[in-house]
Amino acid sequence: MRVERLNQDKIRIFLTFDDLIERGIEKDDMWRDIPKVHELFNDMMDQAQDEVGFTVNGPVAVEVFSLPAQGMVVIVTRGKTEAHDDAEDLDYDDIYEMQVTLEESDDVVYVFYDFEHLIELAHRINAKVIDGGSAYAYNGRYYLVFEEVDLAKDEYNDFIAVLSEYGEASTLTKHVLQEYGKVVVDSDAVKVLCRYFD
Repeated sequence: MRVERLNQDKIRIFLTFDDLIERGIEKDDMWRDIPKVHELFNDMMDQAQDEVGFTVNGPVAVEVFSLPAQGMVVIVTRGKTEAHDDAEDLDYDDIYEMQVTLEESDDVVYVFYDFEHLIELAHRINAKVIDGGSAYAYNGRYYLVFEEVDLAKDEYNDFIAVLSEYGEASTLTKHVLQEYGKVVVDSDAVKVLCRYFD
């Protein structure tokens, strides 16, 4: 689980599928109102308070984006409310009035801390990738986005394993990159990178 502060009232939490499995939660459970999911949310809020000083004592909007290979991105936005004097006496439902939005995405987004790693990956997967992919630069890092990966399950898992050797699953969505990032290659990124960089 990784926590990142976006602004004063918003954080992003990245959950891997391993984080969910450790807690006995299936991907589809995130859509349900069950105690294990409540416990996970409490753990996320505890970690957010410890790591970035983000506290919640009122309504929150929770957006959950399910990514096919990487896990889930949870964005928590704090709403405006009156402070509770007896916060310790409140139970979960009193503290968190959640409004949950769920979205599933087939996008595969990987981040690379060095442009050379992106180039090396492109050469490694060039034969496996027929076309597609966009590359972005954002905050000193490089991102590779595939909107659809049309591979059989075993090939898909191998593809993700190779991506993970050179980069790591990103908590950013393609929408953030399209809005705030700089386009390096807008389409067929793997083929273009291989063509221009040896």
